[in-house]
Amino acid sequence: MVSPEITVPELNDVKARFTLFDYIDGERIAPTIRIGDFVHNPHTGECIAPQMATAPDVIERALQAAQRVHQTGEWSNTPPERRAELLECAADHLMSLVPLIAAVESYHTGIVFRTTSFVNAIVGLAFKAAAGVLRSGYLLSAAPGPYGDVEILRKPRGVAVAIVPWNSPAALAAHKVANALAAGCPVILKPSEWAPYSCLLLAEGLEASGLPAGLFQIVHGGGETGATLVGDRRVRAVSFTGGLQGGRAVAALCAHEFKSMQLELGGNNAMVVLPDADIEKVADGIVAGLTTLNGQWCRALGRLLVHESIHDRVIEAALEKFKMLKAGDPLSLEAEFGPLANAAHYQRIVHAVNLLEAKGGQTLHSTSVPDTGYYLPPTLITGIAPDEALEEMFGPVATVHTFKTDEESIQLANQTPYGLGGYVFSQDEEHAMRIARRMNTGGVKVNGVSLLELNVDAPRPAWGLSGFGEEGTLETFDVFCGKSVVGVAGR
Repeated sequence: MVSPEITVPELNDVKARFTLFDYIDGERIAPTIRIGDFVHNPHTGECIAPQMATAPDVIERALQAAQRVHQTGEWSNTPPERRAELLECAADHLMSLVPLIAAVESYHTGIVFRTTSFVNAIVGLAFKAAAGVLRSGYLLSAAPGPYGDVEILRKPRGVAVAIVPWNSPAALAAHKVANALAAGCPVILKPSEWAPYSCLLLAEGLEASGLPAGLFQIVHGGGETGATLVGDRRVRAVSFTGGLQGGRAVAALCAHEFKSMQLELGGNNAMVVLPDADIEKVADGIVAGLTTLNGQWCRALGRLLVHESIHDRVIEAALEKFKMLKAGDPLSLEAEFGPLANAAHYQRIVHAVNLLEAKGGQTLHSTSVPDTGYYLPPTLITGIAPDEALEEMFGPVATVHTFKTDEESIQLANQTPYGLGGYVFSQDEEHAMRIARRMNTGGVKVNGVSLLELNVDAPRPAWGLSGFGEEGTLETFDVFCGKSVVGVAGR
């Protein structure tokens, strides 16, 4: 059950936020270019509005404003303590908006409110964390030199671009934007064309804190808008979260000018279940791995690797828990599972499942879902060879494979080209840790699956096709900074 203090905003207040605008140099401007599809309510399939893109001349205006802010130094020359103060003020405003941000997100992404309200607590916390980096003195450190200390300065790289996906747009945007601003960079945010609305509330919170016009801006559109921003020579740092194809396009554009870049591209994450694992805990982990953000999260369960001696028991326990899930209206406090985010993504997942069935896969599911909307019950697929299940689904679907030995489990866990997250279940924690240490992935959790990090200050690395660089409190901050070493060499 949801804690009683959580309240869903009134539906009319939520719907009032579905007016799209570009946020350019402190001004709200309606986007003017239709890009061919629509944003829908994924619970009902009803149309909310056509997808829109920012006109090229307006994008240029945004780039000019950001470059002006950078060149004048009106923000980067503001003392770190004052920048921290303004970011903390923004955090306070944004925290008051979390219920509305969460409800807007639930309505047009399908993620249940109990999750969006939890995830979007990050919105305010991200700004407080970035302010904390400034207050820690991180911008200036020292090392011994021949004639006194050598200064190590962290300075803003210049205009920054943040591009976020549709599965958790506001929280991801806040993390990127807060760190760019803390680093001293003007930043342009491009939300996904499939879920642009919750990010607009960031403008309200930042505006209320009194940040300079042009320091934070929002533009809209698909890949063409993103390419225009990333490819512009005035942009010096890019943080992107999204799919592999988009990440490769961003990397190619950044390579030409050697721009600072951070990419988080998802993964096909393995859960290794050892023969002594607690079956109930494993089943809970499977449910969490396939239902958090409706299975649409970067560290979702993709490959369930189960010791052959307990395969049947694990599957049976998971299906029993799937049967108890309450799927339905994402704005209901009772809903534990919602629809996929949009029709196009729903069709992609269904097509991928059909392909695996054609190759002999057996689909297993037991959750009752509504007949309308883009619902797909959490599904396990057995009977598929491991090398037929290497690609990420990004939905509530996982393939199941058995192993006999530890070595085989590690080989299967490391078989895919991705490396973002992983899980190991065993009642022998040291045994589980030995397996976890050999998994080639950014992070591994033992006996648990959750959105919470093992340590909030630890880095969140990406291996292989899961991305480039690391996210984290300091790691994301560093994407937007360049270092200068300054000292006296002789007298």
